[in-house]
Amino acid sequence: MARAIDLVLKGGTVATPGAIAWADIAVDKGRIIVIGDVSDFAPAQTLDCRNLHVLPGVIDSQVHFREPGFEHKEDLETGSRAAVMGGVTGVFEMPNTKPTTVTAELLADKVARAKNCMFCDFAFYVGGTRDNVSAIPTLEKLEGSAGIKVFAGSSTGDLLVEDDSGLDAIISKLSRRAAFHSEDEMRLRERISFQRAGDPSSHPVWRDEEAARLCTDRLIRIARKHGKRIHVLHISTAEELPLLAANRDVATVEVTPHHLTMTADDYARLGNKLQMNPPVREKRHREALWNAISSGLVDVLGSDHAPHTLEEKAKPYPQSPSGMTGVQTLVPIMLDHVNAGRLTLARFVDLTAHGPQRIFGIANKGRIAEGYDADFTIVDLKRRETISNDWIESRSKWTPYDGVAVTGWPVGTMVRGNLAMWQGEIKAPARGQPIRFIETLVGSA
Repeated sequence: MARAIDLVLKGGTVATPGAIAWADIAVDKGRIIVIGDVSDFAPAQTLDCRNLHVLPGVIDSQVHFREPGFEHKEDLETGSRAAVMGGVTGVFEMPNTKPTTVTAELLADKVARAKNCMFCDFAFYVGGTRDNVSAIPTLEKLEGSAGIKVFAGSSTGDLLVEDDSGLDAIISKLSRRAAFHSEDEMRLRERISFQRAGDPSSHPVWRDEEAARLCTDRLIRIARKHGKRIHVLHISTAEELPLLAANRDVATVEVTPHHLTMTADDYARLGNKLQMNPPVREKRHREALWNAISSGLVDVLGSDHAPHTLEEKAKPYPQSPSGMTGVQTLVPIMLDHVNAGRLTLARFVDLTAHGPQRIFGIANKGRIAEGYDADFTIVDLKRRETISNDWIESRSKWTPYDGVAVTGWPVGTMVRGNLAMWQGEIKAPARGQPIRFIETLVGSA
């Protein structure tokens, strides 16, 4: 007698750790139980995946969903709707909300807000500051904690830790890998006169490549001093890459789709909409980042989804805030690069699933393998679509890729065996739960 199970994904081309090949997948109780012959099962539901690729669920390890405090831009529900509409099954959200996420109580508040409100699974970074150094070993281990995030530049107030002594104190306390925004705050202050009022193309002139290089060099030096692990976010310069390549034992590397796709030439077309920290730069930096993708230096892709309203972005530079939407467009933009031959589908999977699982120690996610969570990003590699503002689920309702035609499109998002999006329709109810980490499994189930 056939065994009753919840679900079979039928007829797709599946990206397993060993190969990308045709296979059926059997799912029960939110986990993958068989890849291959599913004839012994009687599924309650069968999902037709013929002519589609079934990829491990994409994990975006850098998003800003703005709740609490800035819900007019985004909240956990709208940000997660954008995630699953774009094929993203899990996110790590950043601490620069209001109040900033710097205590156990504030982290617990975010986790409570997110459970069964977010459509994807989630973890939240806790901001590392001068005031919570002694609590870092505890904050790293709490439910829903993605670890510690430090703003070594480009922040204000309690989240800015720009000096060696402050960074040294935080890094010395780490047990897990911590994430860093790497721009040298002292150099940014010295170069403030390079901002040209009304001209966002001066943004990368002010926040130059040396500001990034100086800070990344400092972070590596302090990490090595204490034997700790650091993750340097949104690398944007050619100058940082040799430093990171020489220190792979302590440092991992993130790049973003916007730094891989756009250049400083696009300020003329997009203006303030292209304004990000660190900035989109000259073409030579983009070429260096693609070389780092090819060489294996880059570990993960993160969107740095950081929405602002169009009214806020329309303020004259430099009063305009830095940030753009990105979680919903990560998959289609990068699949278009796959179709253009800039990276293989296997490398895309490595950057968006295997890589995050490997460097952050995510439990039961990040690959299509027996026993893992049934998290899938289901894509049509040959589907041509034009990205538009109307498609964007973020509360801010805009994207710098409005009007951009792409080949490769997310058609389904499954989170722990639950279909969160299928063929452009978000499927209620929201079932998001905290992502678990191997280093914090004691006492968890």
